[in-house]
Amino acid sequence: MNHLWGIDLGGTKIECAVLNADNIKEVRVRRRIPTEADQGYEHILNQIEKLVNQVIEELGERPERIGFATPGTLDPVTQTMRGCNTVVMNDQPMQKDLEARLGVSCLIANDANCFALAEALLGAAPEVYPKAQVVFGIIMGTGVGGGVVINGKVWGGRQGIGGEWGHIFLDESGGPCYCGNVGCVETVLSGPSLQRFYTQEAGEKRSMPDILARHQAGTDPAATATVERMLNQFGKALSIITNLLDPDVIVIGGGVSNIDLLYTEGVQRAQKHIFTPKPDVLVVKNVLGDSAGVFGAALL
Repeated sequence: MNHLWGIDLGGTKIECAVLNADNIKEVRVRRRIPTEADQGYEHILNQIEKLVNQVIEELGERPERIGFATPGTLDPVTQTMRGCNTVVMNDQPMQKDLEARLGVSCLIANDANCFALAEALLGAAPEVYPKAQVVFGIIMGTGVGGGVVINGKVWGGRQGIGGEWGHIFLDESGGPCYCGNVGCVETVLSGPSLQRFYTQEAGEKRSMPDILARHQAGTDPAATATVERMLNQFGKALSIITNLLDPDVIVIGGGVSNIDLLYTEGVQRAQKHIFTPKPDVLVVKNVLGDSAGVFGAALL
């Protein structure tokens, strides 16, 4: 049987899924082991090799190629990893090392790109707009990322930064970003950034669900200021995607995607910034959850 192999390489766990290429909704094998990144880069490679061997034994066949979702980007010029929050992977020739270890062709993409691909082919996009040709995937959680899928393929770009919505300039009030710039989308709309703004306004820390509840109750001006700022800035950031790509579907994942106001008020706030008299922006919540990374890796 023809199979698609994918591995989601996270900071705490490495997960492998094998899909039936003739019916991509059919998962033949799914298995995970801890990353144990604190033991170094070589140990991560050892764990990947160990997991692949376990799945080979369970499935009874070897892969022809494997797709990898990673917490960073493979630089197409230097062929080394960059921007990984699992920092021991940075500056390492991971694709070359994996191919040498595993003896198969390996494809590497950022986890946001894999999320977008999975939701474009298996998740939300086919449910709401089966004819979608351009799908933009957004991850809004601890960080903010994005990915572009055109006609079923990830568009990584010449420099490997295609879809990097999280590092488009949005508002200086976000402050410095780890990338070296100021006011990136991530500094304004990530979960920690939203909570930090509330703390600045209220003088105390609260979780986002608590902040939302206090806003809806109308009892906390700082909570309302946080939510209003989030909606206004999300609208501006959403309009950038729409004016540039005009995608058929925009899918949101990550913890912040659970805020229902984004799909109503957030989309409405975008409309005044969109270059058409009657904006029609289809923004939906993901349906695959944590599975999107490993499924997207397989679909590479």
